[in-house]
Amino acid sequence: MVTAEPSRPVTAAAGVDPLGAPYLPGRFAIPARPPTFLRRRRLHRHLDVGRTTPLTMVNGAAGAGKTLLVADWAASLDEPVVWLTSDAGQTPGLFWAYLLEALHHHGVLEPAEVGFPADAHRVDRKLLARLAVALAARERPVVVVLDEYDRVTDPAVSEQVEFVLRHAGRGLHLLLVTRTEPLLPLHRHRAAGTLTEIRNAELAFTPEETVGLLALHGLELSVAAAAALVERTGGWAAGLRLCALAAREADDPEAYLKEFEAGQSTVADYLLGEVLKRQPAETQDLLLRVSVLDRFSPVLANTLTGRLDAEPILDGLRRQNAFVESLGHSWYRLHPLFGEILRSQLEVTRPGLRPLLHRRAARWLRRSGYLPEALAHGAAAGDWEFTAAALVDDLAIGQLFTGLRAEGLADLFSGMAPETTSPAAELVRAARALNHHDLGRGLAHLHHAERTLAAEASDPAAAQLSCALLEAHAARLTGAPGRAEKAARSARHLQGEVPAQLLEQHPELNALLLTHLGTTHLWAGRFQDARAALDAVVASPAGAATALPRQASLSHLALIDYLDGWLDRAERKALAALTETERYGLPPSSGSSVGHLVRAAVAVERDELDEAQSLLDEAAVSAPAGPDDPVTAAGRALTTARLRLAQGDAPAALSAAEPAITADVVSPWERGQAAAIACSAHLAEGRPETAARALLGAPDDQAACAVEAARALLAVGHPGPAIEMLDAVPPEGEAGPAVTVPALLVRAQACDQAGDPATARRILTRALLDARRERLRRPFLEARPWVLRLLATDPQDGLAEGWLLRGALPTTAGPLVVEELSARERDVLARLAQMMSTEEIAADLYVSVNTVKTHLKGIFRKLAVNRRTDAVRRARELGLL
Repeated sequence: MVTAEPSRPVTAAAGVDPLGAPYLPGRFAIPARPPTFLRRRRLHRHLDVGRTTPLTMVNGAAGAGKTLLVADWAASLDEPVVWLTSDAGQTPGLFWAYLLEALHHHGVLEPAEVGFPADAHRVDRKLLARLAVALAARERPVVVVLDEYDRVTDPAVSEQVEFVLRHAGRGLHLLLVTRTEPLLPLHRHRAAGTLTEIRNAELAFTPEETVGLLALHGLELSVAAAAALVERTGGWAAGLRLCALAAREADDPEAYLKEFEAGQSTVADYLLGEVLKRQPAETQDLLLRVSVLDRFSPVLANTLTGRLDAEPILDGLRRQNAFVESLGHSWYRLHPLFGEILRSQLEVTRPGLRPLLHRRAARWLRRSGYLPEALAHGAAAGDWEFTAAALVDDLAIGQLFTGLRAEGLADLFSGMAPETTSPAAELVRAARALNHHDLGRGLAHLHHAERTLAAEASDPAAAQLSCALLEAHAARLTGAPGRAEKAARSARHLQGEVPAQLLEQHPELNALLLTHLGTTHLWAGRFQDARAALDAVVASPAGAATALPRQASLSHLALIDYLDGWLDRAERKALAALTETERYGLPPSSGSSVGHLVRAAVAVERDELDEAQSLLDEAAVSAPAGPDDPVTAAGRALTTARLRLAQGDAPAALSAAEPAITADVVSPWERGQAAAIACSAHLAEGRPETAARALLGAPDDQAACAVEAARALLAVGHPGPAIEMLDAVPPEGEAGPAVTVPALLVRAQACDQAGDPATARRILTRALLDARRERLRRPFLEARPWVLRLLATDPQDGLAEGWLLRGALPTTAGPLVVEELSARERDVLARLAQMMSTEEIAADLYVSVNTVKTHLKGIFRKLAVNRRTDAVRRARELGLL
């Protein structure tokens, strides 16, 4: 309030305020910093920048470190700073009397220059004008700090402060330290760019600053551990200092800082005393009730309190910086540590209320469309009937398998009470079991849910659609294409009975269905049908919700390309599959496992055996818990067998090629590939008759089997029948080089044996052309030595140079590309040529017998032989001995 007073300056009695009381000098003093105070230079720099604007506001919660920050900055300046700590309930006259005395105390103004309020309740506008003029005349602006400005509640004072600030111009830099928004027209200052603000978020300690603060308290903590403490305390300065003081008294300070009970600490005493107990009873009740929520709106808060006053209370708490933060759009949250303490207080003061609050929150959130939070609160309330039904009715059961929330949902439902036996609960149990490939338990729960749903009159479409998804998943695990097709037909029918909006919100449901369907078609050898289903998944919109089925579909499409003989296509798809989940930070899945297996199989065909082993190891690491589904199991077994065969370990290849795969139908390509590997292993061991018998039960239409059968016939000297056998191989347009090149090489060898070397060379040329595009080496390595002989007599115009042959071809064929022998392997090889035993080599080289055996395996693999005598012979051919 401004009233007319005499225009002459009024001088106060020396050392007393308008009420005649002496001034309290402590209100003019810059607060001292304790020895454990940490200077934070990033905030100093912000305050320095603030001097370019007339007004700076440091606005934060109690204990945020506002006052000490500004005091430290003020003490570091070269010029005097006018400091005034505000008092509660000050009238305009008293406020300005103290501020003028502060200016006099710090030598900025003499009382006679401006005057002095004579009345404690009023101040003359002319006095304020004289003050503004005196400040504006200064050569350098004076820095005035008004600490605890939130205690100034009279609107007249803020109006007068704004008047002086506006008219003092560059002569005044005003810095307000406050817990609440001051009554100044801040919106105007923001619009004009004349305000610098430092708020709670910036005042919060960083992990690195926390490490420094704790070090000042004699505590050592890593940045990672400090980050966890910052997350829990929100970087709140007082909380960190109180934790540090308490930790110093603990036997294990680091353990205390990780595990302290917020509700039973000095931090709780501070917040309960400084924040909660200062609030009216209605506000305290609201804060205790909303403490069970991670975030809340006024309507949700009203639901928990049963009142209608949440909106003004929450807005007031936000303005007061009372540890209630606005998230925008009328949503709020509690400071994490404050929320933790309030939850402890809720248990103490109102035992038994928490489950009721969770239940109320769950139902409101479910009605309002906030399913993830509704599920969390339903579980916290122990209301599993509601929680499972909410997941199933929302068509969200697919989120247990894919998406960013899959792991969290699995953990949430892990605590579901066994006595909860509703259809929805049984479907959730079935989904969790199938996700771990626990087929027996998964089907038991699924069939129980289906029987219960069949007995209900309502027959909810969402639950039935969930059943169809789980049936398709079970079909994939059992290699049952008929079952998957039935589930897919049921799903297509049911999708018309649920709201289209729900289907749009859950694209993972259809993506999972098609992935399961396509995978079962792949297992059955129906590649065209498999591609149609899997391509549809890949073409669906990208996103975290569909990342895993997209990855699985790409990986299985890569497997089809590999089986069809197209190595480059397979490798590209497998690599693309891996990026699907990486971009969303999702964990490894069976899809990534198949992708690694395909890449490993491609590496074997290119004779990159170390890379193949590395990828096989990665596939094992990324494999999900539980047994593999049939496609993955077959891919793992066949790739391992092919690698062992390439490494010269035929017995291991035979063992790996016969996995125990349980499936409803026989996979033609799995049987064919396994039989072909077995045949090849027996041929490598010099057993052509046994090799031929390995093919007796193989499907007739498998190209790999036809090639191996022809090789077996050649091994016993029957080139004519071998050529007839090769006629079963698909035409080149349908199959890639990994299928056609082995057939061409066997055909060329048959022609060569039949006395037609010209045709053999022509066919070899075609094989080289096709193989070079995909860097396909294994068929040529397995076809030695006759390939070497043909290449020696006809260099094929350099078609084999660089990628298959090393160096130029002289009169004898140069070596097929093999890995270089290490120096130690050459030492072992030289002793092999001297007919030394393994034990003798070990003793001669001062190494263990196992080490020698390891070197022998490397030599055999690199020289593509299986026996010592063959290794010596091959080494002599290559000029290594």
